[in-house]
Amino acid sequence: MKNYYEFKPLNVGRWLVWSSFAAVLVVAPLVFTSGLSLTMLAQMGIAIIACLSYNILLGQGGMLSFGHAVYTGLGAFLAIHALNRVAGGSLSIPVSVIPLVGGAAGMAFAILLGYITTKKSGTTFAMITLGIGELVFAMSLMIPEFFGGEGGVNANRVIGKPVMGISFGPAIQIYYLIAAYTFVSVAAMFAFTRTPLGRILNAVRDNPERVEFIGYNTQKVRYLAFIIAGFFAGISGGLGALNFEIVTAEVVGAARSGAYLLFTFLGGATFFFGPILGAILMVLAFVLFSELTAAWLLYLGLIFLFMVMYAPGGIASLIMMNLRIASFGRLKELWVSYLALAVTAFIGLLGAAAMIEMVYHLQLSAAQGDQVKFMGVLLHVRDVDSWFGAGFVMLTGVGLFELTRRHFVRQWGEIQEFIEKETRRREAL
Repeated sequence: MKNYYEFKPLNVGRWLVWSSFAAVLVVAPLVFTSGLSLTMLAQMGIAIIACLSYNILLGQGGMLSFGHAVYTGLGAFLAIHALNRVAGGSLSIPVSVIPLVGGAAGMAFAILLGYITTKKSGTTFAMITLGIGELVFAMSLMIPEFFGGEGGVNANRVIGKPVMGISFGPAIQIYYLIAAYTFVSVAAMFAFTRTPLGRILNAVRDNPERVEFIGYNTQKVRYLAFIIAGFFAGISGGLGALNFEIVTAEVVGAARSGAYLLFTFLGGATFFFGPILGAILMVLAFVLFSELTAAWLLYLGLIFLFMVMYAPGGIASLIMMNLRIASFGRLKELWVSYLALAVTAFIGLLGAAAMIEMVYHLQLSAAQGDQVKFMGVLLHVRDVDSWFGAGFVMLTGVGLFELTRRHFVRQWGEIQEFIEKETRRREAL
């Protein structure tokens, strides 16, 4: 019997990407040193795990879930109860292992609820997840002994004497714990996409009838993926419990599930790194954007609407399309058009935002006077000139944007035709 040896070259690009990712996690708190920055970085790590676990369902399995917060939330509750037991002396595990308790809880509830949920697919699946999400949220208010009622469940992550100076009290220490879990979880979920189960899950998403025809049980495939997603969702919830030291009923609510869906879609559910971008945007929106304006949810809804209309693949798809153009050496031809689109869009959004801020001021802050400051300009909400000026700026921006967009579409089409011809030429060689 002959031995066969095959040389497999090192994937330098992949090693570079993962090394860069690890370096960013390590260096980030050394660059952004303020308390707010550390809090945001920690929340980004938690959100990255949550959105990637959700993408196992949506992006890889084609399962639109409206109840993913059930598994992050229940994982968080079990984790914080475990933390309190450790503090009370009835449970002897390190604090650093608490997120795994959340992961085990998320997986256990996924095993329990996922069998029923994955019996169906498509719209029926989505409605079942919505129903289960509402059921769990209602239970969170009915069982205060476990969920803590409206005040939630509190805990203290600093337990016992520090080990090697690590007590997880300082924000920098809890950040690095979250960063470690984030790196390992992201790597594990990426590895899952390369397994036979991950590949057949993609096939179930694309053509379930053919998968059944070749002998696979599509419900079983969905169920296994659901369990894996529940495990990582629980880890995210456990990390959140450690980070905030409090868990309330809000973590299992529909708003949290909707946030996972919205930002995973915005980042790009069809690409692995898309939910990572979405998670970063989610933290920026909830922590920073919400402080800038009372109308931030309206802006977020408009952004989602325009992304669905013009870039349904999310931010990741825009990045990949431009990388494809760059690989053929044609990206430099588009920078003027991109600049024009950005400027005209900004002008239109500026006018629209001014009108939105005046409406919100009239409805919510009328007692504070008739003036509102927007982008350094003082607007008079009861003055026709302010409304006319805002409307004029908006319409001017929209008109210029439409002219620029039409030119860009023609230019983009010409480049795509060139790429198709060049691709066929290369294949013929």
